[in-house]
Amino acid sequence: MNRYRTVLASFCGLLLASATVAAQNTAIEKKVNALLKKMTLEEKIGQLNQYSGKAVTGPASNQKTNLQDEIKNGWVGSMLNVKGVKDTREVQALAMQSRLKIPLLFGLDVIHGYETIFPIPLAEAASWDMDAIRLSAHIAAKEAAAKGIHWTFAPMVDIARDPRWGRIMEGAGEDPYLGSLIAKARVKGFQGEALGSTDAIMACAKHFAAYGAAIAGRDYNPVDMSDVELWQTYLPPFKAAAEAGVATFMNSFNTLNGVPATGNEYLQRTILKGKWNYKGFVVSDWNSIGEMMKWGYAKDTADAALKAILAGSDMDMEGKNYRKKLVQLVNEKKVDVKLIDDAVSRILYKKFELGLFDNAYRFSDSARETKVISDPQNRAIARDVAKRSIVLLKNENELLPLTKNAKTIALIGPAAKAKRDMAGSWTVNTDSTTMVSLYDGLSARIDNSKLLYAKGGTVLGSTDAEIKEAVETANKADMVVLAVGETYDMSGESKSRADIHLPGNQEQLFEAIQKTGKPIVVVIMAGRPLIFNSIADKATSILYTWWLGSEAGNAIADVLFGDYNPAGKLPSTFPRSVGQIPLFYNHPSTGRPYDPAKQKNKLYLSAYIDEENSPRYAFGYGLSYTKFEYSDLKLSSASITDADSIVVRFNITNTGKYMGEEVAQLYLHDQVASIVRPVKELKDFVKLSLQPGETKEVRFVINKEKLSFYNRKLEWVTEPGSFELMIGTASDNIQLKSSFELTQ
Repeated sequence: MNRYRTVLASFCGLLLASATVAAQNTAIEKKVNALLKKMTLEEKIGQLNQYSGKAVTGPASNQKTNLQDEIKNGWVGSMLNVKGVKDTREVQALAMQSRLKIPLLFGLDVIHGYETIFPIPLAEAASWDMDAIRLSAHIAAKEAAAKGIHWTFAPMVDIARDPRWGRIMEGAGEDPYLGSLIAKARVKGFQGEALGSTDAIMACAKHFAAYGAAIAGRDYNPVDMSDVELWQTYLPPFKAAAEAGVATFMNSFNTLNGVPATGNEYLQRTILKGKWNYKGFVVSDWNSIGEMMKWGYAKDTADAALKAILAGSDMDMEGKNYRKKLVQLVNEKKVDVKLIDDAVSRILYKKFELGLFDNAYRFSDSARETKVISDPQNRAIARDVAKRSIVLLKNENELLPLTKNAKTIALIGPAAKAKRDMAGSWTVNTDSTTMVSLYDGLSARIDNSKLLYAKGGTVLGSTDAEIKEAVETANKADMVVLAVGETYDMSGESKSRADIHLPGNQEQLFEAIQKTGKPIVVVIMAGRPLIFNSIADKATSILYTWWLGSEAGNAIADVLFGDYNPAGKLPSTFPRSVGQIPLFYNHPSTGRPYDPAKQKNKLYLSAYIDEENSPRYAFGYGLSYTKFEYSDLKLSSASITDADSIVVRFNITNTGKYMGEEVAQLYLHDQVASIVRPVKELKDFVKLSLQPGETKEVRFVINKEKLSFYNRKLEWVTEPGSFELMIGTASDNIQLKSSFELTQ
């Protein structure tokens, strides 16, 4: 009876909470409508404009004076790049001089940390740890909010299958299932349980949509894809973000079906505000409204503003198109004022929701700023998230973990003492001197041995003398830790690369050291998947550490010395050569598949004659210092209907000598369907910790949702037929297999 009372009480609590939220929403809507009636057309359009704050907070100039006057007149809705309590309070005070005293929104690109820098988003995705990812976003939001920020332009939820695209570092990789879970985690981390708390900020799902599929991996390029591919692969993380309550969306720089996303009514009105019934607002990317003229889609500023507002773009970021032309367009009856009212209402709603009308300065508290930014717990959390983001790619002869009483270690390489690079791209307010380099991390850990050092050159190249010095240093040591990779400015926005091999002659540096016969641990620091075939073939051990942020060096040392057993899994496929790109695990089936295990002749099959089809490292790949054995697969039934589910059970045993975490991955393959389906799709995973010798049962549930897909009519359907079930430690390392039927 007590159990039923508990359930009933919980149900009543949910009803009460739902009723409370509904009442709050209604109250805000009434306030928005009341304010809207007081606003002039120019004041309404003012709310649709966002400008960069570098002018308003900089030296005296005509530009600064003009911008300040516009704020005082109520012609600006939001500012970006104004940060810190002092500046945000000062600029907000200008808005409080306006006729209706409508507060400004302060936005900033808080991508992976504010003062405390966390691993880049792609690195965090490698953790496959939603709690860690959510906590990372929460700390970033807490610090940003303490600095007067209301809104971040994150998370980027673009699916990216081309590592040449520099912005792959901002997202969660290539898989829509994993990407959707990470999108939800980041939205919840940034925004907390509800907007309005001063330790949370508004999130922004970007870039809507399909920006990660830019042709040739080149930033700002067009996108060309089928509607099925759009709905099946690129939209799910955005839908997940919307369902998680993300406050805003940002449209993208690319075209889709020949129409720039900023002016794309299908994306913004038909899908987002129509099918998904999204209630937040949409902001353009930087001047993407004006750029429709360069696309050849709009003839002038007025035409660009017209097409953007009709398509559903609510706020113009740093373009001034709305400011210059929307009043004229409304007066000419080309734009219905109802569209303006809808856009303004969405923006005002968020300002009320944040509590800015009650206190415009509630995020600009100097005491809270000092307390939050100086909290040492933030760095501790950053270190924990960083070590969870590291992927062990190779570990021959169990070279790792290193023993605490190891003899002489030679730390060599251009990334060994790097600090600024550890922060990666998209940092807000970091002092590079506070970053922990790998040299710093190792120096703090080695008690009974020597740590030798040689730079070995730069990321872009090494001289003969630098390589000679590195070899001589290696010869004096018992083993080598070689730190190589990219510099922070080699990946990120506008950092597309045609050649993603490890830059410079860093592999030549490795080969010179490898000839000494010393065991080598290669630590690769980068913002994207790189190609490093010589290292992959010949190194004893390889750690892919990405750019790990403020505590990078300490986190890497934790893993090197076994204080943390690496459990990261790749969220993106690593190619063998550029010619394989785009390369991803969940590719569609083909009529002439090539299986190297069964077919030696590649002719007239879907294969390269000069390269393998397989990647260097597959999606989901990542090793541990221990070993895991999968066994005893059982399905609760051999068939399923739309109304049923199948319970999948199996055991995982830690057969090694170290405690470790494993990410068990469930893949499904729809064997026959009305459209060609992927060879496999990730549909679930679990991350679990096991002591040496310990066995745990893992349970997955397969239901209608996991078997559904978008058909050629873009209907979300399930179709009767046979499904292959695969469970493994990576997409290319399946340990257990079975099959089942979906019946009518």
